[in-house]
Amino acid sequence: MEKLLLSEIVTAVEGSFGYPSDIEVTSISTDTRTIEKGAVFVALKGPNFDGHDYAKRAMELGAVAAITERAIEGAKCIIVDSTQTALLDIASFYRDKFDIKLIGVTGSVGKTTTKDIISLVMSKKFNTLKTQKNFNNEIGLPMTLFNLNREHQAAVIEMGMSNLGEISRLSVTAKPNMCVITNIGYSHIENLGSQENILKAKMEILDGAEENAPLILSKDDKYLKNVEVRSDRRLIFYSVSDSSADVYASDIETKDERIEFNINSDGKTYKAILNCLGEHNVKNALAAFCVGREYNISPEDVIEAIGEFLPGGIRQGILDINGVKIIADCYNSSPDSAKSALHTLSQLETQGRKIAVLGDMLELGQFSKDLHKSVGEVVFEEQIDLLLCFGEMSKYYIQGAVKKGFDESRTRLFDSKEELSDYLKAIIREKDSVLLKASRGMKFESIIDNLK
Repeated sequence: MEKLLLSEIVTAVEGSFGYPSDIEVTSISTDTRTIEKGAVFVALKGPNFDGHDYAKRAMELGAVAAITERAIEGAKCIIVDSTQTALLDIASFYRDKFDIKLIGVTGSVGKTTTKDIISLVMSKKFNTLKTQKNFNNEIGLPMTLFNLNREHQAAVIEMGMSNLGEISRLSVTAKPNMCVITNIGYSHIENLGSQENILKAKMEILDGAEENAPLILSKDDKYLKNVEVRSDRRLIFYSVSDSSADVYASDIETKDERIEFNINSDGKTYKAILNCLGEHNVKNALAAFCVGREYNISPEDVIEAIGEFLPGGIRQGILDINGVKIIADCYNSSPDSAKSALHTLSQLETQGRKIAVLGDMLELGQFSKDLHKSVGEVVFEEQIDLLLCFGEMSKYYIQGAVKKGFDESRTRLFDSKEELSDYLKAIIREKDSVLLKASRGMKFESIIDNLK
């Protein structure tokens, strides 16, 4: 973080502060475990904690002030109406100090992967900051922006949400000059009630964008291909199926654990390779190609960047454990991403069985039963060999698969994750392929640990 004056922060948050403010600030912190000398501590409140309880401790650790909603004995407090709003206000003020190319990325699924590939593309030409992991909310996004420094020329910022209004606040803070929406799925439909409302929430990414900021969209998404914006805002479309898109893929072919495909743009064709599987990842790469195209990064450099992408951790990385291929996709799950993961499993070249291990998809509300069934139908369509399930709603995977024609004797529902894990370890054989897919709250990564 570049240095700020405390007086600038007081002005940015419109706070009340009764102490000298011509003091240098070296960092912003919401956690006393990261406090360093010269920091300003923001006392956020959550359902299970209240940062105000730690304001005095923050001062003892070297903070020059604490942003609070009330006076705290032993702390020099900048008092505001909302500490959460204050954090966004500081980040917005700080972002304004940098004349950079800032790409905002959102979507129901694929936004983290898309962000990572775009960052690789932008780094071919610009010193680029990106959102780390999925720090894409009203705490993570400001903390990402505070990492900007005078050496940065670009930033790729992921924006997530669980309800209306959240992406609007993030966009107003980050002020993107290019926006990407990957798709409109079912994530958070429990809160939003319909895909139409999810589209409305995702379109809030334009609320803080520059007036001429182009919007990059998937033409394969039935909601995004028909969006309406101001007549002077440029829409750029990518597709894996529609050659009328500005950028489209063709000749998609799976080889081992990678995809080879052509990217078509401006009358020219470029051969690309992705070191992961799934048509959804081709779409993510196309979005990144669109960004590079807009910033005049050579297609050759963009193709090289796409080839450098590797999925990591528990985000659909492919592991080899004792001769068994494990698709570790335990970070999150939604109907769209689960169906894509099943397609990835079906594409794996293997001489053994293809085993889908599925846990609940969370936050689907009244739609949960039918959406779990719809994923189960894909188990049959992708010709999976075994279906193992755990979770309150996972019985509907089995119902959907069996109704479609899947042999019920090749399914099993477990009462505990431990029972599932032990059973899987006992039955898997060398050359089998296994997909582990569930929402983050199901903690399916423990199954991976048990297999090692």
